[in-house]
Amino acid sequence: MVREALAQAISAGDMKLALKLVGSLPAASTPIEARMLQVAEALRSNDNKLALALLRQPTEAGDVGFAGPFLEAWVEADAGNEAKAIAALDGVAPNNLLAALEPENRALILIKFRRTAQAQPFIDQALKGGGIRSLRMRLAFADALVAAGDKDRAQTILQGLNRGAAPAAEKVLQGKSSSIRIDNSRRAFAELLDFIAVEFDRMRNEKLPVSFAQVARYAAPESSATAHTLGLMLGQRGRADEAIGVLRGIPAADPLAAQARDTEVRSLVSADRDAEALQVAQKSASAANAGVSDYARLGDVLSNLKRYEESAGAYNRAVQMLGPNAKPEERWPLLFLEATSLEEANHWPETRDLLGQALALAPDQPIILNFLGYAKLERGEDLDTAEAMIRKASALAPDDASITDSLGWAVFKRGRTKEAIEILTRAAKGDPAQAEIHEHLGDALYKAGNKFEARYSWSAALITAENDDAVRLKAKLDNGLTPANAAP
Repeated sequence: MVREALAQAISAGDMKLALKLVGSLPAASTPIEARMLQVAEALRSNDNKLALALLRQPTEAGDVGFAGPFLEAWVEADAGNEAKAIAALDGVAPNNLLAALEPENRALILIKFRRTAQAQPFIDQALKGGGIRSLRMRLAFADALVAAGDKDRAQTILQGLNRGAAPAAEKVLQGKSSSIRIDNSRRAFAELLDFIAVEFDRMRNEKLPVSFAQVARYAAPESSATAHTLGLMLGQRGRADEAIGVLRGIPAADPLAAQARDTEVRSLVSADRDAEALQVAQKSASAANAGVSDYARLGDVLSNLKRYEESAGAYNRAVQMLGPNAKPEERWPLLFLEATSLEEANHWPETRDLLGQALALAPDQPIILNFLGYAKLERGEDLDTAEAMIRKASALAPDDASITDSLGWAVFKRGRTKEAIEILTRAAKGDPAQAEIHEHLGDALYKAGNKFEARYSWSAALITAENDDAVRLKAKLDNGLTPANAAP
């Protein structure tokens, strides 16, 4: 009973209650997230000795000692003991759950002691993987370098960011980035917890990501990075009001403000609060300092509302703000999004032109090849080229069930039914929940004379199909395949 109440208190962010409850449990049976909360409380109270002792104390729920070398390194760094801090990181075993974070912690500690050149190889190593934390870590490294007096090195690191992140980079270079700072044991521990939350989320754990994100925020309540992660986790789990409350605590002047607004809008859309999402997006886009990300966000919301003409206009504004000399990896996604909106608005010539521009910038992007090839296929336009594009997309992304479906449908449309069935069967196995794939497979099976199997595929499609698609599938199940109910 106590353990359940403890878990609920941590998930809700009621740390006063959680700390009271964990104090009533035997130390050996303390849940991992509660033990991390105790460590965070010790660090907030400047009791580093207790924090380290708690990490070294095993529990029945699992050993939390993997965080020990990192916290020990930062405790020594805070005490001014550079050699001991680095030695503690030298003790991180290759199989440590947090081993991937060793280079970034080593870099940040070296920068703390103003050894910026010595830190550079570890910065490079930490940024090499990219991923969800790439922006956050670039900003944190640059912030540390500015504080250490090495602004040139900070500028070089920030050059790797896209233009949408330019406002954040400028704030860091101006020294207005204390909310993302990682410069002491408490903030570094919060970053470890933030990383663990993201890893649990990647593993599709339902409860622990929120719990660890809540403890991370408690450890460093001033951190916009931990607040953003918590808002993201809450929004993904249908806790929109809580997510929005956290995200709106990140002010417009914060380096992570654009990320916070993106996540806020996604949370609102997921909660079917489209009018509020549009209001947030419009407010950001109408601000005097609105940038590329603000118009792209507005385009996303308008597209979700099926206001395709307006969404295309918003994406176009974002493209224009980027300018013709932007990096290809910045420009083609916006051109693609503008094209998809125009295609939905039945502006095919303009769509085709934009997709051609995007493809010229990124000739090996499967998403562009597949979309353009499939659009040509639907219109009976240049079928050889259309099939070749989809085949190339499938070769580049062989595990993408949607692209495999496109290839199978292209082959079916061109009269090669047997080959189409083999490809569409692969697609259906790759994504059993996608109605369109099962409908395509059903149509191909029916045409091949396999009517029982066709009905099985159509029934599978009907499970997730909606609106006109569901009506069409019911007609097939009642009357078989006809020209009137064939998949488009």
